[in-house]
Amino acid sequence: MGDTSPHKASSPDWSDASSSGSYADHIYAPKPMRPKLPSRKSSGTMIVPRDSSDVGPVELHVGPDDVRSMSPRRTTEDIQTLGKQAREELQRATTSKRKTTQLTAARRHAKALQDSLINIFNRIEAVKEEHDKLDNHNKFLQKYIGDLMSTSKITSTSRSKK
Repeated sequence: MGDTSPHKASSPDWSDASSSGSYADHIYAPKPMRPKLPSRKSSGTMIVPRDSSDVGPVELHVGPDDVRSMSPRRTTEDIQTLGKQAREELQRATTSKRKTTQLTAARRHAKALQDSLINIFNRIEAVKEEHDKLDNHNKFLQKYIGDLMSTSKITSTSRSKK
């Protein structure tokens, strides 16, 4: 009933094993058992009379080397020192923020001054170009007037000779 392919030749034919029931006989699984609980002693009653000395806080005496005596509790001086440090840090942060705001305002002011300086420079360049243009026109007119004067002198002297 088994297949003769090379892949299944080395493995057992499971359909034959399950039908014969011999495979189930070879498996042994013990049934898990819960461990038994150890016996406990009775804790007794928790009720204590009101007038008993066992009622109330118990003074705990610990030595200087005991871990419980090395608690991170802060003294009044420690709290004042921490408060002072916190105030100084807050003041530094506020001062730093104020300086940052002042620097930002100074940068904006500097940028505005630079922009106005560029505008003034551009206006100076435009006025300079206009001045050069008018100067050239002025020179042209002076030459023209000088030429007219010289031609009028020539014509006036030639008329007087006649």
